[in-house]
Amino acid sequence: MQLKSYSFLALFVLATFTSCDDIEPIITNEPSHFIPEVVASGLTLPIGMSFDGLGRAWVTEGGTGNNDARVSLVTKDGKVYPVITGLASAFANGSIEGIGHVLYQEGILYILEGATGTLYIANVAGFKPGDAPVDAKTLPKEDIGTFVKAQMLTNPINTDVYNLTFGPDDNLYIVDSGANAIIKRDSRTKALSVFAKIPNLAATVESVPTGITYDGQKFLVSSLSGFPFAAGVAKIFRVDLAGNVTEYQTGYTTLTDLTLSANNKPIAIQFAQFSLAPPVPGFQAKTGLITNGEKATLLNGLDLPIDIEQVSDRLYYVLNRGDGTLVKLTF
Repeated sequence: MQLKSYSFLALFVLATFTSCDDIEPIITNEPSHFIPEVVASGLTLPIGMSFDGLGRAWVTEGGTGNNDARVSLVTKDGKVYPVITGLASAFANGSIEGIGHVLYQEGILYILEGATGTLYIANVAGFKPGDAPVDAKTLPKEDIGTFVKAQMLTNPINTDVYNLTFGPDDNLYIVDSGANAIIKRDSRTKALSVFAKIPNLAATVESVPTGITYDGQKFLVSSLSGFPFAAGVAKIFRVDLAGNVTEYQTGYTTLTDLTLSANNKPIAIQFAQFSLAPPVPGFQAKTGLITNGEKATLLNGLDLPIDIEQVSDRLYYVLNRGDGTLVKLTF
């Protein structure tokens, strides 16, 4: 019996080690370039997107300046269906402003409206493509902007609730690009607090935070930079769970969002080069690009990219405000 037991054990150990040696670790390479494919077009000044478990994109569209911003559902085959209408859209500061980003979780949409400082919460679990859209006035909402203004974080006082992500305990972390701060919303009590203040990029250049992502240990926050949107001024900041802010990477230009690779490396988007020179001063069309944590370009020639999301290890999407397209990215 002892010999048989020993033989069985020896065979088991041998088989175990042999099988372990035969299994190679799964390593996902970092993208060195992206192959783009337009999934949907005709979106009206899109701002943000969030994906559900079916691979569908929930997209905020800025509208035409007539309080006609909306949330739309883009199916995997590129069809666009309005879901929520009547969100703020107005012409201000030389452009259309109003709506911010959207975040999907388990049938619930969290929608930011920067113009009014409002967080809308919409249950879309039962929405089917082709259903009549819902008027935003009927949705539950929370006032974020009044709290932010009361903190007097900038001079003059400013607020623009713009982007959001989930952090520990499903608390929401909201980027306020006007107040240059991250606002925490407690998932249980809905209480608001200032989680972090994002410092100026230079003595007189505001950070204007834009994107935020959480890797399970820390947040990374991208910055647009303030006027005159100089090349190489924007940064990615690291924020720990205590709200301490440090520089993570520098030397970027007009960052509007970032996501994480399969290896938790940042992948960010440059909105555009900015110029004051004629004949067309302002953000220059098709000078947007996707870059990584080493500032290597993964795809260029984009028309004002505004949001980037990772859906799986080798699948990303970018949303372009300039030409109103949703683009699939593979590598």
